Amino acid sequence: MSPRIPAIDPRYYQIAVLSTLVVYGTTTLGFGVRWENALSIVLAALGTQYLGSALLTRAAFDPLSAIITSLSLTLLFRTDVAMLAAFAGFIAIASKFLIRVRGKHVFNPANIAIVSLMFASDRAWISSGQWGSTTISAVLLIGLGLLVLTRAKRAETTIGFLVAFSSLLFARALWLGDPMSIPLHQLQNGALLVFAFFMISDPKTTPDTATGRWLYAALVAVLAYAIQFVLFIPNGPVIALAFAAPLVPLVDLLSKGHHYQWVASTAVTDTPKGVSNA
Repeated sequence: MSPRIPAIDPRYYQIAVLSTLVVYGTTTLGFGVRWENALSIVLAALGTQYLGSALLTRAAFDPLSAIITSLSLTLLFRTDVAMLAAFAGFIAIASKFLIRVRGKHVFNPANIAIVSLMFASDRAWISSGQWGSTTISAVLLIGLGLLVLTRAKRAETTIGFLVAFSSLLFARALWLGDPMSIPLHQLQNGALLVFAFFMISDPKTTPDTATGRWLYAALVAVLAYAIQFVLFIPNGPVIALAFAAPLVPLVDLLSKGHHYQWVASTAVTDTPKGVSNA
């Protein structure tokens, strides 16, 4: 028998894709990324990951998830205060270690950091219009996102959300008598696609079963629509995910599955002492 080829951790693909988006955004789309903010986020995230690993888990320091979170925050989070950027990195990674149910962290790290600081300060926001809305940008993001989803095996979460959310947008346009170009334009939004491909699809914070993930994706879509088009609060999907995340432990309790592991043969990571991730 030929030797088994070790599985490649899909986080390397996520880092490659998100890094490409950061470079493309800053060099081509003119993202307003402040270097001091990006540096503050990375240092705070890695530092918190190191301390959490050393003090709260039985695992060696693993920087990959912290790097992914830092890149996601760099893409979506905006502030003119470097200290708030650092605080975003700290909140994101600390939430993984401190807010857990049955060995699984509840919130997507970047999501809870962004939402917490947007509600806490008027100097923190998401610059959703920075991407433009051209078809080329949308196709680029979709293609890169699908690469990651193929490796992370959580495609149903993203597909379920996009199908449900787009259906609501088109139904709204039909109800109001608007042209179909309006919902199409709303869907060609870089921040929305980054959310769908890299945030709601986070395999560590989505339900453990495929059925649970379909239901969860639909719930987030309905909440996002209500927040954005009934309450008229911008960034509905990002806010909806933060409010829906605490329901995941209940979904897992009702529909039992296995916690996701980045690589099947890898030892338990990001798990508090005395708690099993099996």
